Amino acid sequence: MRLRIAVVDDETAEREFVASLANDWAEKRRVFVETRSYPDAKAFRFDYEDKQDFDILLLDVEMPGETGIELAKWIRSRNKTMQIVFITGYYEYFSAGFDVSALHYLIKPANEDRLFPVLDRASENLRTRDRAVTVSDGEGVRKLALTDLLYAEADNVRIRIVGTDGVYSVRAPLGKWKENLDDSFLRVHRSYIVNLRHVKRIDRREILMDNGDRVPIKRGSYDDVYHALIRTL
Repeated sequence: MRLRIAVVDDETAEREFVASLANDWAEKRRVFVETRSYPDAKAFRFDYEDKQDFDILLLDVEMPGETGIELAKWIRSRNKTMQIVFITGYYEYFSAGFDVSALHYLIKPANEDRLFPVLDRASENLRTRDRAVTVSDGEGVRKLALTDLLYAEADNVRIRIVGTDGVYSVRAPLGKWKENLDDSFLRVHRSYIVNLRHVKRIDRREILMDNGDRVPIKRGSYDDVYHALIRTL
């Protein structure tokens, strides 16, 4: 597997250190990695618009000019599968990770024990990003990538599937159909399964998906859903 990792941080020492950690991870995992470093969002944008070939982004939040949060939002509008990892010294930006479906949020200083497991998860996510389920769109059958599936709702003998670009259906029990999914999906209610990568916010009664839809949570299961969501960050 060949991975391209970008490190964006305005502090030279931190940028070089994180890049060296990424290279150490690749060597230990026997993964071929190309690592590129950038001092700010502008420099990254210039390279990305030309190549658009990054798989993982290790991103500082507080930077002069465009912040890491702003850059992540720009990326998400163009790329839904890039694995974004915030590395910052500020806890208050944690909630911003939900808005851009960030993989994780690391507090500086980064180190091997904390960064390597995150890169393991990013690598695994990238291996499975081409996984898909077969659905009906009313005109025929097509494949829907798991990354493009927001949530599924049991509707009598069928399942209503909401994707990033439309609504689909399959005829199957919800529990049986869930076996086709990966660990990013969680059954949050008797009638609902959600893709945690597309959750924007949760409260005690419901989940707000990043398309604006609201999904109910089973009574008493908020803590389980919250901790599952945290594990995806």
